[in-house]
Amino acid sequence: MSTTNTIKKVAFFNPQGNFDKDDSHLTEHPDFGGQLVYVKELAKAFGELGVEVDIITRQIIDKDWPEFAEPFDYYPDAPNVRIVRIPFGGDKFLCKEDLWKYLPDYVDKIYELYKSEGRFPDFVTTHYADGGISGVMFLKKTGIPFSFTAHSLGAWKLEKVLESGMSREDAERKYKFTVRITAENLSMHYASFIVCSTNQERYEQYSHRLYEIDPYDDKFKVIPPGINHKIFNQEPKPEDKQMEEYIEQLLVKAPIKRHRLPFIIMSSRIDRKKNHIAVVKAFLQNEHLKDRANLLIVVRGINNVLEYVNTEKTEEAIILKEIVESSDNEIGKSIFFANVSNQRHLASLYRVAAARGSVFALPALYEPFGLAVVEAAACGLKIVVTKNGGPAEIFSHGEGLLIDPSNINDIATKLLLALEKFDCRKSVELAKKFSWENTALAYLENIKHVLANPDSIVSVDEQRLKKFYDLINTL
Repeated sequence: MSTTNTIKKVAFFNPQGNFDKDDSHLTEHPDFGGQLVYVKELAKAFGELGVEVDIITRQIIDKDWPEFAEPFDYYPDAPNVRIVRIPFGGDKFLCKEDLWKYLPDYVDKIYELYKSEGRFPDFVTTHYADGGISGVMFLKKTGIPFSFTAHSLGAWKLEKVLESGMSREDAERKYKFTVRITAENLSMHYASFIVCSTNQERYEQYSHRLYEIDPYDDKFKVIPPGINHKIFNQEPKPEDKQMEEYIEQLLVKAPIKRHRLPFIIMSSRIDRKKNHIAVVKAFLQNEHLKDRANLLIVVRGINNVLEYVNTEKTEEAIILKEIVESSDNEIGKSIFFANVSNQRHLASLYRVAAARGSVFALPALYEPFGLAVVEAAACGLKIVVTKNGGPAEIFSHGEGLLIDPSNINDIATKLLLALEKFDCRKSVELAKKFSWENTALAYLENIKHVLANPDSIVSVDEQRLKKFYDLINTL
């Protein structure tokens, strides 16, 4: 498909986290999660289709984040993709909740950059609420339309946080929910189209009472994300031998009988909502399950988990400490931690584990889509995944086993069933359908439609946008 006749250049607005050619810190931090993988892979797929892309994020001049100091960066395998780092909000790293009041400066400087270069993008894709509201401001300034991909929605996170026992005042102070939800509503209203990964996301997530949009509106487009099939596949790679040796090192102190057992692998960010502890409990409480497999928890950038949990006070360390303390002295015997820090090594781990008949488990309380699950399936792992969210739609025809993440017995039963009887061939075939090229083509088809119908682009109301400015001025 040729795209260059109508779409020459697209900008991706992603103020939070950061991007660099080496994928530094990717998935290691709440602001460097799946959203950044999505943006990077989608941008590269655009580039391969002949579209020039700018991923526009934040410049950070901080000794702890040296990878993000230069104003421009490039992926060596993506000549059409440029990483643009805009200086705003000072030099130091700021988490996404602290960026809101600096976003007008972000947008102004993007405008100045393109003005100085003498060329603006044809279209903007925006990501998360901070990218979305930046798209609204940029539309007001330039008339250039944008799409909005939320990745996650603040109203639902607010509910989860309040359910956890945090007071509304503390939740507001920490997460700036009023600003975020206001930004989301403005993004939805002014976006030329809204991208959802699943129908569940569209009809359930956007139907929340705090949102002003009708999920049946035609501007919603269900476009599943993809995976990188060059990395996540069943083809043996040279690094697989090294991964086998690494696994043997992990098992060196374990009883001999456990050295050839399959694994139950958890490989999502160490975050409370990912619910790792539920699988740990299911594993420890079911002797048949414990005899049948080892439990392997992937951590990123942590060589010694026991040392880490006793010296650090991060949320990640607190969660890992809970896992260690509940492990009944099984760390190094039947429960193991693997430090796997990049996608190629992760795919290698999956392939090596799949050869043992291993299972990938994602017991998240809620999972918007579940790219990590599709990646694991592509490498031949059996799938046991939460029924809450996108996975129930993706694995709707028996390609994976769905679990109630709050039911320890259900988790243990499904893990055993997967280990002993599940055939992964259907999940491998399913994974082949999810490609970034298909995702990019769907975006570009919708972008073409918008550009061919400029009358559909809504002008930004100054007074409506002022409500957002008034909120950030109080931060």
